[in-house]
Amino acid sequence: MNPSDLLETPALFALDWGTSSLRAYAMGLDGAVLATRRSEHGVMHLPAGPDIHSPAAAFEQALQLLCGDWLAGHPQAPLIACGMVGSAQGWREAPYRPLPSREADLAGAVTLVERPGGQPLHVVPGLLQDGELPNVMRGEETQIMGVLQSRADEGRTPERLLVGLPGTHTKWAWVEHGAVTHFETFMTGEVYAALTQHTILGRTMVLGGELDEPAFARGLRVARSPLGALGVLSTVFSVRTLGLTRQLTGGAQSDYLSGLLIGHEVAALTPTLRDGAEVVLCGEPVLCMRYASALEAQGLPTPEIRSGVTPLGLWRIAQAAGLA
Repeated sequence: MNPSDLLETPALFALDWGTSSLRAYAMGLDGAVLATRRSEHGVMHLPAGPDIHSPAAAFEQALQLLCGDWLAGHPQAPLIACGMVGSAQGWREAPYRPLPSREADLAGAVTLVERPGGQPLHVVPGLLQDGELPNVMRGEETQIMGVLQSRADEGRTPERLLVGLPGTHTKWAWVEHGAVTHFETFMTGEVYAALTQHTILGRTMVLGGELDEPAFARGLRVARSPLGALGVLSTVFSVRTLGLTRQLTGGAQSDYLSGLLIGHEVAALTPTLRDGAEVVLCGEPVLCMRYASALEAQGLPTPEIRSGVTPLGLWRIAQAAGLA
């Protein structure tokens, strides 16, 4: 067996192929992750060179550079991927699935990418919520399936669940009997980055320090108070004025802004969050903790936090597709 990091024969190779990075998981017969690898060859950062003459060749080269030895050593193992690899800018577009959707619906709509001399790549579709204001997700649907699988492994299968996925474009997805039935998108992370880097608010900020918890809590408090009733476009200028009046230091302003934005997001959702569904936050733990604080500040129960569930979601979909 060539690759020394595989001590068992893999049953599945799973890829989380996003915009900026590519993660590969070798998975065993029971769905356990045997080994993980990561590269910077996301969809927007593919290899280039004189021998790469097409986008398909660039995708194949990225795959070979990361785990070509895995694929060559275990040619029988199926290959599945989620994320932006299935977007219009990806290897091949995997059309969105309508709601409601569960793992069987995603599995039945995978898009095949034929690879010369190797297993085809099965690309998981994203989800489309049609309507006057359409909404889409791509990659998060697999995280949701991973949350469901991780809880099923513990014998927990609630009829209704609300999954929050904090990030650049935060998603909130309602799941009923294992099917995603509705979701909302908040561009909170991207707006935070834009405001800190490209507006006057960032001129007085000192970024990169430890979390200033009082400043963050102050932002949450303003967002849910009568002062926040006019909305985030009204309160966000207070980042500057509290700095000018020396009520917030440069190092505290970014955390106050984070509290404001997350606080407004959670405040907007609070009426629906009180409907009794269990809440699970899934994503980077530090960011999830900020959202947990925002939920608690609204008087809501402390949510469960899960991370690293994408391979479980890919395993669940692969099982439904008969690949694992």
